[in-house]
Amino acid sequence: MANEEDDPIIQEIDVFLARSLLEKLYLFQYPIRPASMTYDDVTHLSAKIKPKQQKVELEMAIDTLNPNYCRSKGEQIALNVDGTCTDETNTYSSKLMDKQTFCSSQAASNVSRYAAAVYRKGELHLTPLHGILQLRPSFTYLDKADAKHREREAANEGGDSSQDEAEDDIKQITVRFSRPETEQARQRRVQSYEFLQKRQAEEHWIHLHYYGLKDSRSEHERQYLFSQGHGLAENTELIKSPSEYLMMLMPPSVEEENDKPMAPSNVLSMAQLRTLPLADQIKILMKNVKVMPFANLMSLLGSGTDSTTVLRCIQQVAMLVQGNWVVKSDVLYPKDTSSPHSGVPAEVLCRGRDFVMWKFTQDRWVVRKEVAAVTKLCPEDVKDFLEHMSVARINKGWEFMLPYDEDFVKKHPDVVQRQRMLWMGIQAKLEKVYNLVKEQLTPKKQETQSGHPLLVSGEQRVNMAKAKVKQNYGQLEKEFQKQKAELKSNDTSSNIDVSSIHVKEEPVSDEEPMDTSVYEGLNNGIINGLHVEEDSMDSLNGHLPGGCSDRVAQELKAFVSSTFKRQFVLTLSELKRLFNLHLASLPPGHILFSGISDKMLQDMVLEVGCKQILVPFPPQTAASPDELKVYALWEAGDIYDQHRQVLLEIFSKNYRVRRNVIQNQLSQDLNKQEVDRVLKDCCVSYGGMWYLKGTVQS
Repeated sequence: MANEEDDPIIQEIDVFLARSLLEKLYLFQYPIRPASMTYDDVTHLSAKIKPKQQKVELEMAIDTLNPNYCRSKGEQIALNVDGTCTDETNTYSSKLMDKQTFCSSQAASNVSRYAAAVYRKGELHLTPLHGILQLRPSFTYLDKADAKHREREAANEGGDSSQDEAEDDIKQITVRFSRPETEQARQRRVQSYEFLQKRQAEEHWIHLHYYGLKDSRSEHERQYLFSQGHGLAENTELIKSPSEYLMMLMPPSVEEENDKPMAPSNVLSMAQLRTLPLADQIKILMKNVKVMPFANLMSLLGSGTDSTTVLRCIQQVAMLVQGNWVVKSDVLYPKDTSSPHSGVPAEVLCRGRDFVMWKFTQDRWVVRKEVAAVTKLCPEDVKDFLEHMSVARINKGWEFMLPYDEDFVKKHPDVVQRQRMLWMGIQAKLEKVYNLVKEQLTPKKQETQSGHPLLVSGEQRVNMAKAKVKQNYGQLEKEFQKQKAELKSNDTSSNIDVSSIHVKEEPVSDEEPMDTSVYEGLNNGIINGLHVEEDSMDSLNGHLPGGCSDRVAQELKAFVSSTFKRQFVLTLSELKRLFNLHLASLPPGHILFSGISDKMLQDMVLEVGCKQILVPFPPQTAASPDELKVYALWEAGDIYDQHRQVLLEIFSKNYRVRRNVIQNQLSQDLNKQEVDRVLKDCCVSYGGMWYLKGTVQS
């Protein structure tokens, strides 16, 4: 109350709302000019406007007689723009820069809270503004000067060129055929920057006539800034309570929906980005950055973000390569899109980029020609793939752009194992699509045994192994002493069962951990940046920690049994692929991640009632040893067991069989539909012949 008494009201002013210029009044903000060269001294030569875009272009004369005007500069600019010739197309007909063009841009997207006010005879008249435009100098005359300079250079070069040089200018062109545009593609095209620019260019300019400040027409138009009637009917908007009146003058700042970006772009601020859901934030960041260490991603997401949630989200949009996250191909190349260079569909681009990513899981270096030879894509597409995740090195190739992130691999072994399984599934698809041979999957020995190891030196590996031995030695010693004490307490110390004490050993040739891919021998034993020996824990040679073997056997038996009940016939190679996919679907820390050897898997196949079918493959077969091992479920517990066994006996003597031979063997007890059912369970048809599943050699 004391403050109000110290600040008394000294005058009350009536406020009126003028409507005559409603939706017609614009505020122009001119650049600052020297005091000796104000806009009152400048003549407006022409003006034009695009109403829909609220875009204005003004052409103003420059006072060349002003002492601040540099005449030599003006003559030089006119000469650069128009040259020495004189015609009607010249920008500066006086051979002097005597005018300048100003183009407008919107200063504010929401001008509903702004108004122009005129005070007269104790009355304040307000007219709402329809737009606020900032005028800036336009330098299109420089573009014109550059264009003329290029034309002159082209004319000079054209006069000196010979017939031979003209023939050298012949270039190969790529013919592209447009496909029918889908609705999604049309929406993306309509929202593109190029389309919006084209739409804006299509709107025609409306030429205006400029009236000076002291012109009679200007004086007449200024009268519309005053309210034409002072009756209450004219100003019902101002008959409001004080709070409503203030709300009208200063409405709450609420962003319009069309002002909010529907999808972030490269200019989206971090503050706006963090208003989006976490999954969208990660997708946007990865789509723009392409390759990022996990630590950098966490720093961009802000403090307080749960790393477990981030790990769950990042695996939806990126793949792990050398401990770093690389955005997935289908995120960069969505469905129904095509290459801007060659026009090939997104599916082909995704396969090619996946091949490049997979190559970087094997090696620090990739050769561009090798990628182009395998993927059969144009050089521009291959270069785009490589630039996403690598850096070109002269005379060496393309090197992965980030160093191997050993910290992430050590902290998150479950995530690394899961990503490894996914990569093995991708590798199997790439082998079928590109018909990769073993030489393409495995680097040459001289490369892997060079003097400079790709990732980890031998000394570092030895130090890492020693550190791990020291870490596990204490625990192994305690377990040994505990078992020894128990045996002594039972008076059986003289007959210690040494087999109950398992000492960690290196894998031996007859029973090594499962060779789930062709990663053997690459990167000094590193798969996707992780040592196989380190990741296998204590499951080497099939030995599992006490209490774990039964649980592992139960889980493995359940998987093998359910798989063969669905497939009936599988090669060892296909079974291992399905097992890897099964591992990728399991939660982190599952018991099956402890490591399963080839022998354990084959023993379990026989234990669930399967038999190995000795298919007589042709001598020239290119199948791998795992593809030559064929297993079949001998008894499924249904009425077709006996007929499937007859069919399997046929294929134990023949690599491929005609349908009439099978029909003669089975038609005695089965009709055609039932024969088809048995064939579908165990066989596939190819080229008019029938083969057991997985044994077809293309």
